[in-house]
Amino acid sequence: MTYRFQLNLRPQWSLDGAQDEQDLPLGSVLSLLSAIDTTGHIAGACRACGLSYRHAWGVLRRFESIFGTPLLITRRRQGTQLSEFAQRLLWANRRIEARLAPTLESMASELQEELERLLPRAAPHLRLHASHGFAVEAMMRHVSRNGLGLELRYRTAVEALAALEHRECDLAGFQVPCGEFESVILEAYRPWLDADEYLLVHLAMRNTGLFVQPGNPKHITGIADLARPDVRFVNRQIGSSTRHLIKAMLERAGLSTSQVQGYETSEFTHMAIAAHIASGMADTGVGVETAAQRFGLDFILLARERYFFAVRKTDMDTPAMCELLDVIRGPEYIGELDLLPGYDVVDVGQAMTLKEAFP
Repeated sequence: MTYRFQLNLRPQWSLDGAQDEQDLPLGSVLSLLSAIDTTGHIAGACRACGLSYRHAWGVLRRFESIFGTPLLITRRRQGTQLSEFAQRLLWANRRIEARLAPTLESMASELQEELERLLPRAAPHLRLHASHGFAVEAMMRHVSRNGLGLELRYRTAVEALAALEHRECDLAGFQVPCGEFESVILEAYRPWLDADEYLLVHLAMRNTGLFVQPGNPKHITGIADLARPDVRFVNRQIGSSTRHLIKAMLERAGLSTSQVQGYETSEFTHMAIAAHIASGMADTGVGVETAAQRFGLDFILLARERYFFAVRKTDMDTPAMCELLDVIRGPEYIGELDLLPGYDVVDVGQAMTLKEAFP
């Protein structure tokens, strides 16, 4: 199935009633502040944003007037820095993007399929329900480039597997840690994984661990440090496999979740966890190494995880599934996956039985 168009949804900030203006968008000033933060001076930010120097200053002065506070601090021979207000504004935008991006991506995919079905000669498509991960994000980009019809909905692993059991999707994504916690996590999936009905397609191996501030100022070394009174934690959402893994690790360490400050504070994605910590709202959280690297955080490995797609055996040889597997096994996708920090491309696209995957 080839898409005739591609829907994208993006979050957008706006100010209501600012200086007698309605719904004033903040996109221009946020992009400019981000470029200044990256380059360290306005001239470089202007080149990055394709703006004239005069126009850039006009944007900055306009919003400084609206907010009533400076956005920049300029020191002689030290370049230009963002004010504390501008830094908080930028970090808030990064947290929002990290939190909402997967939800909007999932909604865009769902809307795309609804609209495509109304067009002439709509062809069958595949439906993927999966927990969020960078390997899935990369795969979706390559699927789109190849014009394949794949509807994505982000769900927890258990929700995805339950949807597969009820024939609400064709592939269900889930992750399992290697080693001592494999059986604990696998037990949560067991009601939905019938060895006679399903095969597993191995998508990636990835590193999962603790995110901490650069230089690790709190000297966090492992899961036991979450119970320290000076450590603020941010968790993944209820029902997620990562949250289940954290609880299992705490129990193995003889600790209660009630001892962890911030255990009930949750985010829905690895990037949102990283943004939460990078902005100073927490000291640590658990996620995939790629997210830590993208936000400049240090990373402490806790587990290696395998990410799988569960597929009905009867669907493995359908044309749509074969096309998707060709993308997953192709050099372009594997090459991009290999560049992700903390990801390993061993066995990418390999189909296996549950017994072969978990002997």
